[in-house]
Amino acid sequence: MIWCVDDDNTIREIEVYTLEQTGFEARGFADGISMLEALKTEIPDLIVLDIMMPEMDGLEVLKKLRSEAAYKDIPVIMATAKGTEMDKIGGLNSGADDYLVKPFGVMEMVARIKAVLRRTAKETSSNDITVGNIVLKEKEHIVIADGEKVELTHKEFKMLKLFMQNPNTVFSRDKLMSEIWGMDYIGETRTVDMHIKTLRQKLGNAGGQIKTVIGVGYRLENEV
Repeated sequence: MIWCVDDDNTIREIEVYTLEQTGFEARGFADGISMLEALKTEIPDLIVLDIMMPEMDGLEVLKKLRSEAAYKDIPVIMATAKGTEMDKIGGLNSGADDYLVKPFGVMEMVARIKAVLRRTAKETSSNDITVGNIVLKEKEHIVIADGEKVELTHKEFKMLKLFMQNPNTVFSRDKLMSEIWGMDYIGETRTVDMHIKTLRQKLGNAGGQIKTVIGVGYRLENEV
């Protein structure tokens, strides 16, 4: 089930119609408040969420989703007329899995939904991982470093899991942006560096396993 949240009736109806015609079950909501209320009785597979909405904008809705344990792992694609770099970074840093800039083609929307669903399905099927002094428990969404539980954000958890699934593999900043934020990103990559810095700090001594490869990117080594 895909939920489409947009206060523009025409856009919302086109999104729902297109999804139904391509084999998905879909449901539309005119605002974030009614969508959050519906979550009490049903959990969708993915949400296409507009940013510019009255009363509660999409970023507020997204932050609400990511703050609730029952909803924090629902994939979300932001859809908005805002297309500047900082708007994208703001949405992605708030926990969005991908970003669509209006006006977008409905088949592009379908393709991005399928890509996000594939990525998140792969994530949920993975087992617990241990690399060096770090243990990642996928089902419980728990990370243990040097025997201590570590609290990570949604993006930090995804980034650490990618490293742990590929130990000793070097990832460029652009590759990390593409894998974690779900988009081909060209330009500013400071958001990756900020996430790496915070991740290292939270992991304590085990954070030393994340190595900087000068001029290339980052990798996770088996030992500190």
